[in-house]
Amino acid sequence: MLDIPSPYQAHSNGLLHLPRFLAKIKKFLKGELPKSYQRNFTKGFDGFLCLHLGVEPEDVIECVKNSKSDAEIDQNLTDLFPKELHSHIWNRKVVQMGMSDLAREKLNDVKRNLAAEKREDLVSFADVIDFDEGKIS
Repeated sequence: MLDIPSPYQAHSNGLLHLPRFLAKIKKFLKGELPKSYQRNFTKGFDGFLCLHLGVEPEDVIECVKNSKSDAEIDQNLTDLFPKELHSHIWNRKVVQMGMSDLAREKLNDVKRNLAAEKREDLVSFADVIDFDEGKIS
């Protein structure tokens, strides 16, 4: 899925993963989101981002659904999201998710499922996503 941005890509408002979530929403609304992505759609990073912002994933989906352009999406999201995004806090979570002792076991399970258990450069879930999608080799 090279047409879905990396979790490391930042939105113009500074939030990592938001461009990815928006791209998945657009695919979902067109009925083009692959089944393998539907299981975690609005969960995982999507859900954690919404939790960080204090919004419901369904509200973000509605913003995209009811907008006629990317500029309108951005304006609707500005209206929906809190004034202070605390991007620095969220972005740190994105890049470190999977590095805690608790999460490392799950990360290693995912790496094993991808036949990448020996890859020491895959240290976060964002890394594993990029690897799985062929954005890094």
